Amino acid sequence: MAIKAVGDSDFEQAVLQSDKPVVVDFWAEWCGPCKMIGPSLEELSDELGESVTIAKLNIDDHPDTPAKYGVRGIPTMILFKNGQVADTKVGAAPKAAIKEWIVTAAG
Repeated sequence: MAIKAVGDSDFEQAVLQSDKPVVVDFWAEWCGPCKMIGPSLEELSDELGESVTIAKLNIDDHPDTPAKYGVRGIPTMILFKNGQVADTKVGAAPKAAIKEWIVTAAG
């Protein structure tokens, strides 16, 4: 399952109203650590696609949503479950650590 691109205009429908947990990766084109975790998130999207949606939101193109959720540094990943913030992870991490965080936080 491919990573879904989301923005300010479709965030509520794509993330908050989703029937399964959604991990939103807040990133920017100029962010080196964001680019480092990109391939891991792609792989995790394929591995966990049945149970979790992985989405990316470019903070430069869509500044309202990151501000609403207090995103101050990137990469920041926020896991939303039932329309609510379930957990937040800031900074790059190895694929195994990201997967463990997602599986644990998504319940």
